[in-house]
Amino acid sequence: MTTKTTNIINWSLAGLVGFIFIGSAISKLIGGNEAIEMASGIGLTPDNFKLIAILELVCVLLFIIPRTGVLGTLLLAAYMGGAIATHLTHGQPIVGPAVIEAIVWVVAVVRFPELRNRLLNSN
Repeated sequence: MTTKTTNIINWSLAGLVGFIFIGSAISKLIGGNEAIEMASGIGLTPDNFKLIAILELVCVLLFIIPRTGVLGTLLLAAYMGGAIATHLTHGQPIVGPAVIEAIVWVVAVVRFPELRNRLLNSN
């Protein structure tokens, strides 16, 4: 595979993850009725929900920037772990957050060779 093809694949995958998280954060920031109901359903105020959206944006921006991508991966994984825990606590299905976390890890392993080497090589 050429370098150009690899770059296109990497940026496309990063764009997919960015699309998921930026869309989620924007819906939290705009705060429509559905977002407000979701926040109150898990015991959050609209202000707390907006703070979480800002945190989500910071994490995904760190993920998208290649130099900070591994840190962004770890932060997004922690963020999604919190989402899974929140869903479990409130009796909600965890399939959605678990799939998103799996996507984050797959994209990170493809994008970042140093992470792939750490996770997949036993040396």
